[in-house]
Amino acid sequence: MSRTPAERSVTSDVLVVGGGIIGLVTAWRAAQRGFTTTVVDPEPGGGAAQVAAGMLAAVTELHYGEQTLLGLNLASARRYPDFVAELTEATGQDLGYRRCGTLAVALDSDDRAHLRELHALQIRSGLESEWLSGRECRRLEPMLAPGVRGGLRVDGDHQIDPRRLAKGLVTACERAGVVFHRTWAERLTVVRERATGVVTAGGDGLAAAQVVLAAGSLSGRLEGVPDFVRPPVRPVKGQVLRLTVPKRYAPFLSRTVRAVVRGSHVYLVPRESGELVVGATSEELGWDTTVTAGGVYELLRDAHELVPGITELPLTETRAGLRPGSPDNAPLLGPTGLDGLLLATGHHRNGVLLTPVTGDVMAHVLASGELPEEARPFTPHRFSPTRTEQPV
Repeated sequence: MSRTPAERSVTSDVLVVGGGIIGLVTAWRAAQRGFTTTVVDPEPGGGAAQVAAGMLAAVTELHYGEQTLLGLNLASARRYPDFVAELTEATGQDLGYRRCGTLAVALDSDDRAHLRELHALQIRSGLESEWLSGRECRRLEPMLAPGVRGGLRVDGDHQIDPRRLAKGLVTACERAGVVFHRTWAERLTVVRERATGVVTAGGDGLAAAQVVLAAGSLSGRLEGVPDFVRPPVRPVKGQVLRLTVPKRYAPFLSRTVRAVVRGSHVYLVPRESGELVVGATSEELGWDTTVTAGGVYELLRDAHELVPGITELPLTETRAGLRPGSPDNAPLLGPTGLDGLLLATGHHRNGVLLTPVTGDVMAHVLASGELPEEARPFTPHRFSPTRTEQPV
């Protein structure tokens, strides 16, 4: 008599649902710990990383009320140099990591007041950030508009190319022995109140001792996940443009430049390859990934006010993607109330930044069953109605 998928023997120690950068770094670190590891995803290395700009902006991304998240962001930022060196050595690939710094500027008096408040918050939080006059900003970046009123120089906020990062993580996983199933995970299997694996879209059963749900904005849609542990993750749409800087214009920008223009955030991220990434909208539109004329227009309009010369550059790509947002815009990391099921999702706008620390946190919890101290504020139990009864 044939057995159901749930009755089959364990085929791996760790099964990761989702092959974006968060799922990949979890799988890589798990394999390095000696776990036999499987990743289920139709296109490993895809997902939000293909749209992200790759700003590692723990300081300039600081928001009021997110000081706890700041600690995790800073911890991950500190790990980035060693993480990049290790991943580069493991793969031989250039990840596009640049310690170029970030300049956040103001274009009018209201923006200047807002930036001054942000600077005060940064200083109170013990962060390194230098206030510059408009003239000093333009001295650093001559392509800036003459009307720039001031800005913040943050040399510690760097960048990486998320597409290269994703490609590198796929290679590192393959070389570490991670097995890829290039298909959709359709349903979580649960036996005697324990997650035991998944059934794929092709009907195959994959069993594992521990299942990590790391499917980005899709994490809340996996069938078979009990409602009391289903992650409260929603899609947040972002539209991004890519332009090319011809050699005759180089250097166009030497660092990431960002601003608030009429209440909308815009950033310009220059790659060493000559690519210039411009973003990003933030839209609560469900699962829509349409690139709209309005979105492209607004990004180009705001970028033009910041750096007028941008309209001379070739526009090479327009794209929209979905960030995984949680109710408090912070990630969900670690064990759930269902034995055998762990989460690594909900990173919202910080997925690329939090990649190194997420890999370390998930490897630790997979090996020990406990979250390290720095990750305990981000347990999935914080959204459970019975969270006070749940272990951390």
